[in-house]
Amino acid sequence: MSIELYPHNKTAYESVLKFLERYGRAAVIHPTGTGKSMIAFKLAEEHPGSRVCWITPSAYIFRTQLENLGSSHTFSNIVFMTYAGLMRAKEEMMEELLPDYIVLDEFHRCGAKEWGKGVQRLLAAYPNAGVLGLSATAVRYLDGQRDMAQELFDGRVASEMTLGEAIVKRILPAPVYIQSVYIYQKELQKLEERVALVKNKKLLAVSEELLQKIRRAVDQADGLDKIFKKYMKNQNGKYIVFCSDKAHMEEMKRHVSEWFGQVDKNPHIYTVYYGSRKSEQEFSAFKSDQSSHLKLLFSIDLLNEGVHVGDIDGVILLRATVSPTLYLQQIGRALAVGNSAQPVIFDVVNNFESLCCIDSFVQEMNAAICMYGTKESGRGFYGYFRIIDEVKNCRELFLQLKKNLSADFEIYFQAAKDYRSMYGDLNVPKNYTAANG
Repeated sequence: MSIELYPHNKTAYESVLKFLERYGRAAVIHPTGTGKSMIAFKLAEEHPGSRVCWITPSAYIFRTQLENLGSSHTFSNIVFMTYAGLMRAKEEMMEELLPDYIVLDEFHRCGAKEWGKGVQRLLAAYPNAGVLGLSATAVRYLDGQRDMAQELFDGRVASEMTLGEAIVKRILPAPVYIQSVYIYQKELQKLEERVALVKNKKLLAVSEELLQKIRRAVDQADGLDKIFKKYMKNQNGKYIVFCSDKAHMEEMKRHVSEWFGQVDKNPHIYTVYYGSRKSEQEFSAFKSDQSSHLKLLFSIDLLNEGVHVGDIDGVILLRATVSPTLYLQQIGRALAVGNSAQPVIFDVVNNFESLCCIDSFVQEMNAAICMYGTKESGRGFYGYFRIIDEVKNCRELFLQLKKNLSADFEIYFQAAKDYRSMYGDLNVPKNYTAANG
């Protein structure tokens, strides 16, 4: 039984073949959940006499990709290695690989210093091998915005698709995105400490007034117990809960009865993370659980990339991050090609400092709507990706206060410039008052 590709992947595969024939290299940049790995498996299937060296971040990712493919497909021509294993490979092992094709799964990871050395060593040893790269994003945002498609493939991108485009074209389901309030208590405390340091009397008065409004808004906002009860439409559903580390995960698990008690008093709890011998067993049990209870899979790192579960009802983001790549990987766990249900994304750790991913979704979707000119094109962004902002008032007040506090420096800097222009130095007397007060 041959692999049947979805139409978007079939088009991408045909482009890959042309790029490999012409350039010897091809990158596919498609969002998480669109089935990119099937393109590489199709390459191996249609070239049974060719040796395919498949490099991936972890054995776990490759194993679950094979499981998703189904037991009817086996590949005797695929040699699998992790990037870490490739980095440590001895010379005789490298000489035995003899690949006709090299698959770099999640190829943005090749930008890591040590992993990258192993990849470059492999590419140098077999310059005539066709190289296929798969990734949801080629850019390493926290590494100087490095574009790995340019570095590894000389910009030879055979197929590229944004998340917004995938949703507009109905390749991925359009989620409901819930923005909630959990992180605001901690943010409020940080801002109170910053306001206490303000010296400018006018700015201090305005900031304290905003603080009072924020306190009232936070107090009036629904807690997570009400949010989950309101928006978990499938109370028997499966949700992945992303945490930052083991201590954080244990802390979050202590809130289960408080947060989810109104949905299910006895939810089934599963835990996966790197280094746990029980992770594979827990993940398997979670996937096979068809009970009438709420299922929560608490995860640290393990499910960020490359691993998909077909019947996920949503994800709960408890891990704050400044990495757009990680953020997109996490919400991507709720999005899978062929999933007819509408997944729910609970974002309860809004990162005020640096994430503007929703804004980028707006741009991606509106661009896709204009490009494809569907009969629904008049619906705009929100017709596809429904955002329920339970904390809009809170966030607007937070942003205004942060803007005011950042202006504190500008106020004093301008006063210093004015003083110097008048007096020729910056020896400002303690009792000096600037014109602006």
